[in-house]
Amino acid sequence: MFPTLYAILIGCLHRHDSTGAQRFLAHVWKRVHLITLSEFFGLLASNPFLVLVMVLILGTIFVNGATDAANAIAEVVGTRSMDIDDAIMMSVICNFVGLVAMTFISTAVADTISGMVDFGGDSHLAMIALAASTVGIVAWGVAAWIFGIPTSESHALIAGLTGSALAVSGGLDGVNMGEWVKVLYGLVLSTVLGYLAGWIIAKVIPIACANADRRKANNFFGRMQIAGAAGVALMHGAQDGQKFMSTAMLAIALSVGKTVGEMGGFPLWIEVLCAATMAIGTAIGGKKIIKKVGMEMVQLDKYQGFSASISATISLFIATVTGLPVSTTHTKTAAIMGAGAAKDIRSVNWGVCKEMVLTWIFTFPGCGLIGYALAKLFLVIF
Repeated sequence: MFPTLYAILIGCLHRHDSTGAQRFLAHVWKRVHLITLSEFFGLLASNPFLVLVMVLILGTIFVNGATDAANAIAEVVGTRSMDIDDAIMMSVICNFVGLVAMTFISTAVADTISGMVDFGGDSHLAMIALAASTVGIVAWGVAAWIFGIPTSESHALIAGLTGSALAVSGGLDGVNMGEWVKVLYGLVLSTVLGYLAGWIIAKVIPIACANADRRKANNFFGRMQIAGAAGVALMHGAQDGQKFMSTAMLAIALSVGKTVGEMGGFPLWIEVLCAATMAIGTAIGGKKIIKKVGMEMVQLDKYQGFSASISATISLFIATVTGLPVSTTHTKTAAIMGAGAAKDIRSVNWGVCKEMVLTWIFTFPGCGLIGYALAKLFLVIF
């Protein structure tokens, strides 16, 4: 019945030359054939190790919500444009919408992450390696959260996967350098473009609004800053949500001896599961990171907060549609530094910035070594 209905609809659309509508319907039809939630539960029931791996992956998503997602809304709280609880609720909603909407439009970031490493043809060994990488990611993220340092869970994910892939393959054969180099491009984009855009916009606004009423301008930029923070939260869902969703899908694919590409795509239920887990992480653990970034790193005026949010949103959007896996934390904090330095470079607490940068620098080697060591250990144990 359904194939016949699909053929009839495609034929009708073809006669009316509705190319866009044909692509839309083809996309919807493709999603009908994805793994269902009931099939997923069946896999969990028959594979206890998959249960363990999925719990660990959801743990990484939870920590991402508490660190990276919270960072996305830090400055809107720091400038008192929004109450912290309202900002967290906005972040929860926008992260969910961003993940689901961007996955429907493009899965470029998810495809980059899932194609970055190759655990080999042995599904059991691959699952062990994936478990090892996620343990390291969770440990690193929790340690950073305890100290209130907004580390990048995105880079922890990439480093952990790379380290475990090297352990399994015994060399660089386990790493797809063509995809991995996109991480370096994204690192440059997130920091340089984020900082420069924040600095430039924060410089232009005072000049453009030189004759404006100060109170009205302040109220205007307070409202616009909320919109900008919502944009960053949307793009965080689109960026980080796709990264961790692809890891969850990788675990499911490995459990049935397939690749992510052979699974046909990402079903809606896994998008909802990942978005909900991220939202819970933000709601429970987000306040600590918001305080560090939004209140301690730099004191911003409302127009500076708006400048930071808009520049971060633009940078994240460019990276997402081009498939570059970037860190929301890096992008947003770089934009905040740029916006703060535009008014007075001394207004930025460079001591706090130093803590963050050192944590970012050590994330790649740290999580990579943890992933490698745990993969070697788990291969012996399991």
